[in-house]
Amino acid sequence: MTNYKEFLSFLESLDYKPKLLLHSCCGPCSSSVIEFLSLYFDIDVYYYNPNIYPKEEYVKRLNEQDRLLGIVGINLIKGEYEDNLYYEKVTGLENEPEGGRRCYNCIKMRMEKACIYAKEHGYEYFTTTLSVSPHKSSPMINEIGYNLESKYDIRYLYSDFKKKDGYKRSIILSKKYNLYRQDYCGCKFSLNYNKKFLNR
Repeated sequence: MTNYKEFLSFLESLDYKPKLLLHSCCGPCSSSVIEFLSLYFDIDVYYYNPNIYPKEEYVKRLNEQDRLLGIVGINLIKGEYEDNLYYEKVTGLENEPEGGRRCYNCIKMRMEKACIYAKEHGYEYFTTTLSVSPHKSSPMINEIGYNLESKYDIRYLYSDFKKKDGYKRSIILSKKYNLYRQDYCGCKFSLNYNKKFLNR
């Protein structure tokens, strides 16, 4: 699949619900993605986000993810908080702009962890909620996904979940479930970037 039209056509062709491991960045972003994909897939959510800073923020987002999944009846799989590994992956890229090479390495690290887990535990597909954000590049995410598909021999599900008002729907659902919505992506670099932007 290379575009959203092909993606929708694929979904319509399914005659059963394949097992899908959905990497999630947070409860709010996952809300509309889960609502949509659960029509077509048997989903488990994989929460692996060691980029989130500080640790207290990570725990807060994890707890909100857990609470949402309890409401909608989806299983949560908790990854490790390997912040040391995250900083290894972005060493030398600390001053990169948002959406640049640092973000690429971060997204790849998180998606690869999900991909490996999916492969080892018998899932048919893996994907991520990250493309629901208007601040994330769907072509970048899909490039990473298809590279991982080839490397690990497990199918990647094309993602551009901001389409068809997916992001707007996530805001509606966040209000419905009273979810905590953070004001920065997660890492300390994005936090500092937002502070500078908001203080202009």
